[in-house]
Amino acid sequence: KSLQMKDPEDCKSIEEIRNEIDTVDNQIVKLIAKRAKYVDNAAKFKADIVSVKDDKRVARVIDSRRMLAEEHGISPELIEDIYRVMIKFFVGEEQKKWKAEK
Repeated sequence: KSLQMKDPEDCKSIEEIRNEIDTVDNQIVKLIAKRAKYVDNAAKFKADIVSVKDDKRVARVIDSRRMLAEEHGISPELIEDIYRVMIKFFVGEEQKKWKAEK
């Protein structure tokens, strides 16, 4: 399917709305998968398991994503929740990988 999407206000039926939502969701999942690959490759640059979870980096990421949310007119609380879940998952996976390789 083409990436040429309709604007929400141009959709003429619930089916069109749902199709566009499905297209957006597909893109979101692809981008999360790509982000996961970057996170996976970051492990090789970390000296020890403690450096896997960088609380200062997490705080900077959350703050910047909240600002992005505001710029795009979406709830900063929603975006923070989504990123906290993603970060927690990725840190857990990275820690498991780190332990397995050492």
